[in-house]
Amino acid sequence: MLTQRIGITDVTISYHRPLAGSRKIWGGVVPYGQPWRAGANENTTIQFTDPVLVEGKPLDRGTYGLHMIPTADEWTVIFSKNSTSWGSFTYDPKEDALRVNVKPQPAEFHDALTYDFDQLKPDSAVVSLRWEKLAVPFNVSVKVNDMVEASLHNQLRGLAQYTWFGWDDAANYLVDNKMNLEEALKYTDKSIENEERFDNLATKSKVLAAMGHKDEAAAAQNKALEKASPLQIHMFARGLQGQNRQDEAFAIFRTNAKKYPDQWFVHSGLARVYCAQGDFSNAAKEMKVALASAPDAQKSYVEGLVKRLESKDDINK
Repeated sequence: MLTQRIGITDVTISYHRPLAGSRKIWGGVVPYGQPWRAGANENTTIQFTDPVLVEGKPLDRGTYGLHMIPTADEWTVIFSKNSTSWGSFTYDPKEDALRVNVKPQPAEFHDALTYDFDQLKPDSAVVSLRWEKLAVPFNVSVKVNDMVEASLHNQLRGLAQYTWFGWDDAANYLVDNKMNLEEALKYTDKSIENEERFDNLATKSKVLAAMGHKDEAAAAQNKALEKASPLQIHMFARGLQGQNRQDEAFAIFRTNAKKYPDQWFVHSGLARVYCAQGDFSNAAKEMKVALASAPDAQKSYVEGLVKRLESKDDINK
């Protein structure tokens, strides 16, 4: 048995492993032009916990008998609604859920038949049967975002609906993946209704900015920063840098340093401002102030920043 998760979907293949030995496999043990169980003994089965696309064709969730019809140049991969038969001896094409055609490929010798998941991506994988000197690949893909959005909707009908973070997490997923921004905005409002915090106000600002509502985004951002701790403000500015909104980040670093001069990380923020101005001397000086008070877990990282600044290396890149 072999299982691979693609997105949030599990794909499980259950099969037996015949040995090739010195036998002629293709066109011999496995005749061309006839349904084959793609393994040994009882049905090889493949299970999907969610709807998928196989070679771009839709296939519903469920467990299927896996059969293949080989030829020298092209194979037909069959997903049968009957998954409990013994081999392909009673295979009935009327029970087909899906057929796809694929091209076999030469491969390194495999004595024991095996299945692998290759070319793994967040939303797809290639399932490959390998036996003797042949590989038979077929692509399985999932609509991850659609499934996650549906899953979020269902989760928010449960206990998560009574928390601020359930709605906030859902809104962040949608905006980070550029999905359904109107729904993301509704989620942030629900989160704020449960408990108004820096976190969900910042999320609302991010959603509004993604929607192109600059003034409303700025208002939500300002309100978020009013509720933020000094560290939250600093990390928010760092996030803006990650979005290439450097000028906004530098303005927040300056304000944070004026309001909370005793916090070690505000000097790190000022160092970034000086660095952006090309003033590496003052940047290194501020970073050394940060280093003096930084917690032990951060000292190594801050020391590295000091060295970079002393070498006139732009730490904002």
